[in-house]
Amino acid sequence: MKNRLRVLRAEKGWTQEDLGKAIGVSRQAVNAIETEKHDPSLDLAFRIAVVFGQTVEQVFDNPHG
Repeated sequence: MKNRLRVLRAEKGWTQEDLGKAIGVSRQAVNAIETEKHDPSLDLAFRIAVVFGQTVEQVFDNPHG
């Protein structure tokens, strides 16, 4: 699933590790989502959106509708 994680992280000056700690997952999990190798659960997508002050739709682009 396309996402803006890398851009949003850069705007905050966060590493993947920083974001992982903020949302309760490993750096590797953040990397897998960023590189579109893994889609986050709905719960995780909401946690990501909240830490960036965005909606899920602003962070993630669902190509299926």
